Amino acid sequence: MGRQSSSVSIFLGFLLLSLYQSAMGRFVVEKNSLTVTSPDSIKGNHDSAIGNFGIPQYGGSMAGTVVYPKENRKGCRGFDEFGISFNSKPGALPTFVLVDRGDCFFALKVWNAQKAGASAVLVADDIEEALITMDSPEEDRSSAKYIENITIPSALIEKGFGENLKKAISGGDMVNVNLDWREAVPHPDDRVEYELWTNTNDECGIKCDMMKEFVNDFKGAAQILEKSGYTLFTPHYITWYCPQAFTVSKQCKSQCINHGRYCAPDPEQDFNKGYEGKNVVLENLRQLCVFRIANESKKPWVWWDYVTDFQLRCPMKENKYNKECADSVIRSLGLDLKKIEKCMGDPNADSDNPILKEEQDAQIGKGSRGDVTILPTLVVNNRQYRGKLEKSAVLKAICSGFEETTEPAVCLNGDMETNECLDNNGGCWQDKTANITACKDTFRGRVCECPLVDGVQFKGDGYSSCSASGPGRCKINNGGCWHETRNGHTFSACLDNEDSKCTCPQGFKSDGANSCADIDECKEKKACQCPECSCKNTWGSYECTCGGELLYIRDHDTCISKRATEVKSAWAAVWVILIGLGMAAGGAYLVYRYRLRSYMDSEIRAIMAQYMPLDSQNEVPNHISDDRA
Repeated sequence: MGRQSSSVSIFLGFLLLSLYQSAMGRFVVEKNSLTVTSPDSIKGNHDSAIGNFGIPQYGGSMAGTVVYPKENRKGCRGFDEFGISFNSKPGALPTFVLVDRGDCFFALKVWNAQKAGASAVLVADDIEEALITMDSPEEDRSSAKYIENITIPSALIEKGFGENLKKAISGGDMVNVNLDWREAVPHPDDRVEYELWTNTNDECGIKCDMMKEFVNDFKGAAQILEKSGYTLFTPHYITWYCPQAFTVSKQCKSQCINHGRYCAPDPEQDFNKGYEGKNVVLENLRQLCVFRIANESKKPWVWWDYVTDFQLRCPMKENKYNKECADSVIRSLGLDLKKIEKCMGDPNADSDNPILKEEQDAQIGKGSRGDVTILPTLVVNNRQYRGKLEKSAVLKAICSGFEETTEPAVCLNGDMETNECLDNNGGCWQDKTANITACKDTFRGRVCECPLVDGVQFKGDGYSSCSASGPGRCKINNGGCWHETRNGHTFSACLDNEDSKCTCPQGFKSDGANSCADIDECKEKKACQCPECSCKNTWGSYECTCGGELLYIRDHDTCISKRATEVKSAWAAVWVILIGLGMAAGGAYLVYRYRLRSYMDSEIRAIMAQYMPLDSQNEVPNHISDDRA
């Protein structure tokens, strides 16, 4: 058995070496920003490498005070053994524990600090080197329980920076730092593109268990985001190739397809029992084709249904991890089995498989994304996610990839982030009367932005002022201008055709924004200047009257006699009647002339018909036919 295990290890080593040589790429360490805010002697910004376990606060930040314990400085033992607690006192900043690298797993250091009350952990490197990613231990069942339960973030810092922190702490300074993940994921637009690099092997230990649990938990959220067009998801599967010198060996034949081009490690790491690596490669390929065929049907989210159903119905431990079980799942989902089989191609062909060749090419880093070497790996907007594959943690990372104010509702619920607009309106402008605010809650924090209300855009800085602008603005709280109603008359200083300008209407004066005062036209405008006139000021206007039998004519500012007006009106009525009678007589005369002429024409035609044939009568024949012989 020892010899068998040795050959397996050698073969796996060759697989890993082949991957490294084929990629010739680079591993990118994903970082977050660490800012020292005090003391002044070490104040500044630094990079830190995000640990690949626990829950980084993607889209957010944390402030805390750094503590360097006097004992157990590598954190490899429980701090309770030394009577050390990192629980923060009420009102104090959270505690960030600084520990040294070495002697035990990174994850164990963080777990011990978390149990003692730490809110985050900084691990100081013990050699001068570029930052690396702290990963969880491989194939260690004893560590499975604590790795699953790590919920605090952690980061590796450079040795020199760690020494500066220790020196400041030992000198009695309070060292305050801010860990910031808000820019850890790019957020260029209103759609997030993300990938999940995985493997169908379900018996690889703690990471396989975590992967199965994550897929089941995240399925619902993933499908909602995908169906609504908020995200674009693509699954990927890691494969290796067998070095040419080993393609005819038993190991390559049992672990690879297409003559050693696409391989996977033996699930049990025993070539003589259980499933072989090529079973895993074939199921990887099948799941890729399920996604492609579902995507062609405009239903890419069906991939999540297939994967979760396959895990439930076709597990390795029940010996159901096979084509027959997979086909039954495919049929139950209504997918075209023949199309999927055609997509998979011939696994025995001595040629490239187009689908798997694309997957191997995609493993190599491009742009800001490094090579995919850790399994499983989540990539969000071309940045590799670091941390525990857990529903809320991954959803935070995806939500942090949306452009501010475009996040879907699932990103803004109370479990995901705090609505800062609820506290003093986030310090933004608001109109309490109209219930309008410039505060917009986003996943990364609030923004003060003048709103769009019922098609009307408000303009301003968003903090101290916002005012309605453009057509329709007067419908929204009267455009922020003065308006008042008295005795059934309403006046407003808002003009729809002017941007954010308030102008008092005719008859009023002031700035128009806060008030408009009535103008006394009788005194200020010298209204009603005729000798017989009497002026009375009204709200927004004035009234002029004339004494005695006089009538006021406003256009001419004069008074005239009511009798003269009546006489003129009477003569006008007479003329109207006379003109009407004249028109009626003229019309009657024309009708009489027309009827008389028609009568005379008919009489003349009757007389003429007695003396000559008319055109309508038949002509008299001028010969008689004779039929006598």
